[in-house]
Amino acid sequence: MQIKKLEQELGAQIFERNNKRVLTSKIGIQIIMRAQMILQQASDLKQFAKNADDIYSGELRLGAFPTLAPYYLPKIVPKIAEGLASIDLLLIEEKTDILIDRLQNGALDCALIALPLEAENLDYQIVLKDEFYLAVSQNHKLASFPNVVQSDLEGRQLLLLEEGHCMRQNALDVCHINGAQEERGFRATSLETLRQMVRIGNGITLMPSLAKQKNDGLAYIKFKTNPPVRTIALAWRKTTNRQALFEKLATICHNIN
Repeated sequence: MQIKKLEQELGAQIFERNNKRVLTSKIGIQIIMRAQMILQQASDLKQFAKNADDIYSGELRLGAFPTLAPYYLPKIVPKIAEGLASIDLLLIEEKTDILIDRLQNGALDCALIALPLEAENLDYQIVLKDEFYLAVSQNHKLASFPNVVQSDLEGRQLLLLEEGHCMRQNALDVCHINGAQEERGFRATSLETLRQMVRIGNGITLMPSLAKQKNDGLAYIKFKTNPPVRTIALAWRKTTNRQALFEKLATICHNIN
């Protein structure tokens, strides 16, 4: 009855109903999204009042995506503990679209995101530029090359991650620019799967500098000019009262590089 009253007050049908099911109308989807933003702003207002005296203490929920988290978080967590000693850090690893959704609905306080970031209600500060290397098995004919140029990828097939990983788009952009192609018979669920497939000679791939490992059976070849890179930023809601905290956190992350 309350929803019907709201529909009457707004002059718009939020839900389509019959005796078997209820569907959200097209305008209803937009109304619900705006309502969620209003509720989040109200929540931020309560948090602002609660933590007005000290934004540098309490719980901090930090998200990171899977092709970054295992390699970057171990570097920054000790520095965060040192620079923000009163913060109780909670780490969440999810794919980028889930991180952005949780950031927008308040389930996360901030998140490490690969740019570009297209969300009007989010702000960010760049913390890292992570260069890509061409990764091949040590028995590959390119393994002895001191460097490569992007045109060396022309006509080659690269192993890529599955849909949903932001790094997949980085690799596809490189492929499209340089005439390379995706290996259609395989899509990896993680960088570690890519690493093992390349190690046994089952293809080549692009590997971010952060994920390079010694003695893993791979040769990492630097691009001589215009190396592909991914730009990582720390993002937060524009409505937050903890912006100064997030800016300090971004500075801590940036200074580790």
